[in-house]
Amino acid sequence: MHELSLCMSAADIIREQAEQHGIARVTDVWLEVGALADVEESALHFCFDIACRDTVAQGCTLHIDVIPAQAWCWDCSREAEIMQHAGCCPHCGSERLRITEGDDLRVKSLEGE
Repeated sequence: MHELSLCMSAADIIREQAEQHGIARVTDVWLEVGALADVEESALHFCFDIACRDTVAQGCTLHIDVIPAQAWCWDCSREAEIMQHAGCCPHCGSERLRITEGDDLRVKSLEGE
C-alpha cells in the first residue's frame, strides 16, 4: 500500500509549511492526485489520518482533487489528456504515449489557524 508513504510525505510537507507560515493548527488540506497515480481514494483518506496523527494537521479535513493525466503522442506530436494507463491518443488513436503529468500526488494548499 503506497498510499501510506505518499501520505507520510504529504504530512511532512504540511508540517513544514505550517511551521513556515506560523499555523498552529491545520484545518483543511487539498491534495491533487493524478489520474495515473494508482491510489485508492478511501485508502488515501485512511492513511492520511494515520500520517497526520499527533501533528498540527490531526483531525483536519482532507479534500482530494483528481486531475487528468497529460501525455505526449509520439505519432502525431500533440499533447493529450488521458485518464488511464492504457489510453489512446484522442487525436490519432495511437497507443504510443509518454506520460508527462498526472502520475503523482501534490499538496495543493492548506488552511489553518
